[in-house]
Amino acid sequence: MASLRDQLGGLVYSTEHGDTCPDCREPLAQCCCAALAEQQRLETLDGTVRIRRETSGRKGKGVTTLTGIKLPADELKKLAKQLKKRCGTGGAVKNGVIEIQGDHRDTLYQALVAMGYTVKHAGG
Repeated sequence: MASLRDQLGGLVYSTEHGDTCPDCREPLAQCCCAALAEQQRLETLDGTVRIRRETSGRKGKGVTTLTGIKLPADELKKLAKQLKKRCGTGGAVKNGVIEIQGDHRDTLYQALVAMGYTVKHAGG
């Protein structure tokens, strides 16, 4: 790991290019760190969608989560919008995980199988 001096010693702002990325030291307009991170996230997925119900950290409110969907972030948001409309509820996309409010495991299972995804129920 780099020392604190090395971490803080890089260029942060340039009058020629504006803000620079702290990781690759390129101007933000030319930075490709986000695209590389998205590509690495997609490579780690196996293509099997896992549906589970979670309540931890949500004050007892149930949320159905979908993980393992091998889609880029913008297409993942479009899919989440379709699924939220199908369930008639709200939700969000956080870190590549689709969260749908409420317990809609069976509805989502049927919808995703109809779309051609390989789906598994995960958890209890």
